Amino acid sequence: MNDASRNQGWAICFGAGFLAFLFLVGILSESYWALAIPVAVLVFFVLGLASWVGYTIATIQTDAQPAPPVEPQRPTDTTPEAATDAAAS
Repeated sequence: MNDASRNQGWAICFGAGFLAFLFLVGILSESYWALAIPVAVLVFFVLGLASWVGYTIATIQTDAQPAPPVEPQRPTDTTPEAATDAAAS
């Protein structure tokens, strides 16, 4: 892991902490927007993800490959007499 990855990791941690602080301040000040914005972001993210999955499923191209031909098996004689005859020869 290089230093750029570590710095990005720390930036994400501090950004998440800062957003948590803003959320807490908004909740304590009884602001409607403190709940509305995170909920709206989450809802739109989930809806976008569901839409992307649906689009992917709807537009996937599949070509069915024909099944290989199956040759019928010849019946084998499994009676005890046949086994004895095979062993004797």
